[in-house]
Amino acid sequence: MVSVHTSPLEQPGTGDAGGMNVYVLELARQLALRGVEVEVFTRRTSSEQPPTVRAADGVTVRHVAAGPYEGLRKEDLPGQLCAFTAGMLHTGARHTEGHYDVVHSHYWLSGQVGWLAADRWDVPLVHSMHTMAKVKNAHLAEGDAPEPSGRVIGEEQVVAAAAWLVANTTAERDELVQLYGADPARVAVVPPGVDLATFTPGDGRAAARARLGLPPDAEVLLFVGRLQALKAPDVLVEAAALLLRERPERRSRLRVLVLGGPSGSGTAHPHALTDLVRARGLEDVVQVHPPVPRDLLAEHYRAADVVAVPSHNESFGLVALEAQACATPVAAAAVGGLRTAVADGESGVLVGSHDAAAWARALGALLDDPARRAALGTRAAQRARGFGWDRTAEATLEVYRRARAARP
Repeated sequence: MVSVHTSPLEQPGTGDAGGMNVYVLELARQLALRGVEVEVFTRRTSSEQPPTVRAADGVTVRHVAAGPYEGLRKEDLPGQLCAFTAGMLHTGARHTEGHYDVVHSHYWLSGQVGWLAADRWDVPLVHSMHTMAKVKNAHLAEGDAPEPSGRVIGEEQVVAAAAWLVANTTAERDELVQLYGADPARVAVVPPGVDLATFTPGDGRAAARARLGLPPDAEVLLFVGRLQALKAPDVLVEAAALLLRERPERRSRLRVLVLGGPSGSGTAHPHALTDLVRARGLEDVVQVHPPVPRDLLAEHYRAADVVAVPSHNESFGLVALEAQACATPVAAAAVGGLRTAVADGESGVLVGSHDAAAWARALGALLDDPARRAALGTRAAQRARGFGWDRTAEATLEVYRRARAARP
């Protein structure tokens, strides 16, 4: 596997680390359990990182030196793809011919590298886009910069070069076909999974709140993700301000928890969200914390009344799936893969706008109806059980088999 710009070993929620990190690591682990030896190539970002790390039985993460370890933005990485490819091919040269069977690249930068490696090793290239420039540019948040034409061209090249493409949803498959000219016969729909051993209902909301020090009668809204315009945490803050304007007595109970760090365009103004909180006079309501480990993240999901995912676009939305696995209903923007991850009216609600007033109405209706939240939470946990990583791995293995069988 190739994951140039972000390592599966990094903590999701800040910088460039997010759902793709979780995806690559969990898929690799599940493939290894099925007898597949997986090597993940990623860029080295610290002198303290060892060249190789055994992430699990059958999963090796290789840190490739390509450019300076620190201070290099994702936008700067195209200039380092040659160096990364050289390092990757040098590793491959130490193996006997035919050591690798498939190259699976994640995100377009990795696709450019994977294209060359697959050609050199004479194996099929399987590619997962995760996000697409043309889709992102069509759903830009206010003030967010569009993706450059160089990325669009790079994505088109990878789509043409890949033996198979893996899409998270049928909507993503259609976007690949309609926007990038992908051959529909070479696009497999494989939904991501969720760690059903970690993300569970546990012993309930009250116990989770007690462990986190949250009042048992609080109304808790939770946001989990990178702090950037694309993820729209500002929409949740503005909605909270409207909720309190309409019902000031709610202030003593309302808690808005944000777990995440600056990323992407958000790094230019790392304090933008806290500045907004201060401007709206919500310092006593909104708490912004760095990302937390997975077991503690599950506790936050369980403790919340509603998990908000107001993103302008998501290829899938693993946060929504993790929250549902913990029996917590989700309020999500009706965009991208979130329309698949969340069953509107069954496991949560989909909001068809990024207008703060619309979000305030949706969130207020959920907070005011405990019985509805409980019913949604029960169905959310049931829905999440159909998205285990074991299913993702089995379906991905079938894609690998098809790709290999099609080789001349």
